[in-house]
Amino acid sequence: MSRSRSKSHRASGKRRYSKPGSAPGILTPAPGGVGPVKVSVIDYGPDHFEERQVDRIEDAFAYKDRDSVTWINVEGLSDVELIAHLGERFGFHKLALEDAVNCGQRPKVEPYTDHEFLILRSLRFDGSDLIGEQISLFLGTGYVVTLQEIPGDSWEAVRDRIRQGRGLIRKRGADYLAYALIDALIDEFFPVLERYGEEVERLENELMDEASPGLLREIHRIKRDLLMLRRAAWPERDLLNSVLRDGSELITAETRVFLRDCYDHVVQAIDVIETYRELAGGMLDVYLSSQSNRMNEIMKVLTILSAIFIPLSFIAGVYGMNFDSGVSRFNMPELHWAMGYPFALALMAAVALALIVFFKKKGWF
Repeated sequence: MSRSRSKSHRASGKRRYSKPGSAPGILTPAPGGVGPVKVSVIDYGPDHFEERQVDRIEDAFAYKDRDSVTWINVEGLSDVELIAHLGERFGFHKLALEDAVNCGQRPKVEPYTDHEFLILRSLRFDGSDLIGEQISLFLGTGYVVTLQEIPGDSWEAVRDRIRQGRGLIRKRGADYLAYALIDALIDEFFPVLERYGEEVERLENELMDEASPGLLREIHRIKRDLLMLRRAAWPERDLLNSVLRDGSELITAETRVFLRDCYDHVVQAIDVIETYRELAGGMLDVYLSSQSNRMNEIMKVLTILSAIFIPLSFIAGVYGMNFDSGVSRFNMPELHWAMGYPFALALMAAVALALIVFFKKKGWF
């Protein structure tokens, strides 16, 4: 796998706040906007299917009171007037709309009188970049409304199932559609985790060969991205647990069986995330240990070289004192000896060789 640097979609990680002291339910547009808003509608039943793009949000309101199942999908959150109009027509709570527009919310479920509001996370790779965005889902009687922060999603397979009438989706209600959308978002974790698994394996192999400073940056990046995955997976487990435990009237018993399967998938993803986080933490410890061992090896070599040259420096210092041998016969008689210089060099070599043999026997080399 190439060593491409992954980066998360920063816009979805930064929450947009209203001014302190503002009234609750205020919809704050995204700074600068996030592109044009697109609204699509899919309306279906066992023997009926209709799909269209609408230019005005009012065109989607005609599908609300039908006996069929309606899925309204909004891409882009820059037009808060459109979102407010949609919420007013469907009776969505103002606080739920505020959370849907102010991205960076924690995944959660909020039950209201006639609808359920869920916030989920979408995680997928766009080339080498890890894209994360907030998905808001409203579930009511006969309809599902989804709001996406950025264009593009992983729901095309769900759309194809609806178009072609495969499986149970055309025979079930809006709660089953909501399950299918949630399941697709949860399934996004596994390709992402598979890619990070390959990254972790590659880093482990490179770490065994050479612990370079570039590996440290890679390990920290992996740890940061896995932390983002963890922050998405754990709250979604709590979300599904709340849906299964509280027992909303909008979700049938048959659909709860499928939601339990989603819960199992989230738990499985969390186990994989925690495993990779432990491996990344272990790689960081191995990197630091290898760097410490490398430094110890360097210091050992330098210490041995210093230990060899200390007695040599002593011998050179003794013969460099320049005492006058004419004053006393004990004042360095070697200075007037013809073999004095070769003797000093031979003495130094003998001392160095003896120290090398000693260090070898001790196993310090």
